[in-house]
Amino acid sequence: MRNTDRLRFRMIKKAQVAELVDALVSGASGFAIVQVRVLFWALPKIEKMQSYTEDEIVVQLRDPARQREAFAKVVSLYGEKLYWHIRKMVLDHEDANDLLQNTFLKAWTNIELFRGEAKLSTWLYKIAINECITFLNKQRNMNNVSIDDADTFLLDRLKGDEYFDGDEIQVRLQNAILTLPEKQRLVFNMKYNEEMKYEEMSEILGTSVGALKASYHHAVKKIEEFLTKEV
Repeated sequence: MRNTDRLRFRMIKKAQVAELVDALVSGASGFAIVQVRVLFWALPKIEKMQSYTEDEIVVQLRDPARQREAFAKVVSLYGEKLYWHIRKMVLDHEDANDLLQNTFLKAWTNIELFRGEAKLSTWLYKIAINECITFLNKQRNMNNVSIDDADTFLLDRLKGDEYFDGDEIQVRLQNAILTLPEKQRLVFNMKYNEEMKYEEMSEILGTSVGALKASYHHAVKKIEEFLTKEV
């Protein structure tokens, strides 16, 4: 993620992976999961995490005796990336943290449905994106905003976010990004902020590389035009 436009926020506390995983495997309700308030991006890495490949973790997930341990590795390995992916879509830290927890909760409860036909990371990103879209649609309904209109109501939430301490330039950039259609905004964030390869984006979004390149090009042009007008 680029430091120049990254949404900055203060770290509140650290929490152990086991706290979330214990709640998940014990069958706690969704409400209880939210109360855990785990900040995944701040989680300490599991010892020797780097010695495991995604394929090895998938094998462990299919072993009932190792499933809990394997899922803890999933949370530790992908938590921070997914947090920032979600945060760039919804902007508000608290909303992003809730949606991240919902993402892992759905992943855990549906882990038996994961067949390995796609990469584990691709599967997780798809869940996270669906969570974001559902959340944004609810927010639009609450704010009487059409899906075709700019989601500028999110900017007010960002300005009121106690974890956001960005300057006016960052606010203007976010305002410009919010004027993009939802799918185009998603493509822009994945390419520009997460520096994701088009091939990986194609697997997650189910869109051709050529279409993604065109979408990103148009997004950059719109943002440049918006920022130029604002000067």
